[in-house]
Amino acid sequence: MLIESNDMIPITKLQKQLTKKIRDVAQSGKSLFILKNNEMQAVILPVEEYELLQHAEEIVEHFEIADTVETRMSKYNKNKNTDWEIVKKKYEL
Repeated sequence: MLIESNDMIPITKLQKQLTKKIRDVAQSGKSLFILKNNEMQAVILPVEEYELLQHAEEIVEHFEIADTVETRMSKYNKNKNTDWEIVKKKYEL
């Protein structure tokens, strides 16, 4: 991932300019990458980008669930089903 240097800020500088930087992120729609000891430690995202990531995560989860269901259904054998009436009788339900 290529990040422009003006989109990065040391955490000590961010502490002094937090309000302004939050406003900049909200207005520009660009993420702000926070550095500590010259290593990336965190990212401040615009709300729209965060929501997009949340939605993407939900889509991935749906695909994982669909894959699990498909795998289980491929092994499903209807002949191994137990009639509900038998279960009720066995467990006195």
